[in-house]
Amino acid sequence: MMTKTSWSRFSKLALACLLVLSVASVPAAAVSVGDSDVTSDAEVGSQVTATATLTELYRNPTLESWTLAGSTELTDVTWTVTYYDQTGAKVDQESFDGQSFSGAEVATADGTSEVEVRITGTVPAVADYSYEPPQSFTVMALEQTREGGSSNDIDNWSATHYTQESREARDAIAEAETAVSEVDSQQADRSLRNAVEAYNGEEFTLATDLANQAQEQAQKTRQSNQLVQYALYGVGALVVIGLAVGGFLYWRSQQQGHDKLG
Repeated sequence: MMTKTSWSRFSKLALACLLVLSVASVPAAAVSVGDSDVTSDAEVGSQVTATATLTELYRNPTLESWTLAGSTELTDVTWTVTYYDQTGAKVDQESFDGQSFSGAEVATADGTSEVEVRITGTVPAVADYSYEPPQSFTVMALEQTREGGSSNDIDNWSATHYTQESREARDAIAEAETAVSEVDSQQADRSLRNAVEAYNGEEFTLATDLANQAQEQAQKTRQSNQLVQYALYGVGALVVIGLAVGGFLYWRSQQQGHDKLG
């Protein structure tokens, strides 16, 4: 039979083994991302620029060089990769065109301490609209690749994209959602659901109209509820007044009865 002491030693050993296995299963840490400036929302067809600064480039002590790769769903793309040394001075700069690039070499031998990646491109059209979740696209994805084919994802930035019509419809639906949530109206609920379906079907004018309709129905329901509430308050007030008057008359009648007896 295992003693309490033996069981405690066994538990500690098992825990240590699990920790070793968990550490061994975690991939080597990739590059750190310092400052970044990436839009989270952009109109289809507009031009955007995003930047990210990569730091702690050589976390793995045996890793003295690697190559940087990037991809995006922007169109008409230009990438600019700028290398800096420890003093912040520019060491080198490269430019790439297209929705993906690779082969930007980062090496300690070149004195590179930080790398700034800058991308400029046009926001793509929306393939499939959905109200929830909002449609999005990849602005920039960066990857660290090493000799032998292994790689690590550095980071991935995405943003929602829209047209003027889809944004107006989304805003109208959002406002209607707030109004409808405050009342109990099956009619308003139905109009709101139809608005979302119209949005998903890219019928943005119809979606806006239905959302406005849902908001109006919700407002009418709220006003009706307020009238009923006021009416109830009025009835309650009349009841209180009636009880007060009745009580006063009863009290007077009792007083008059006592005077006659006196």
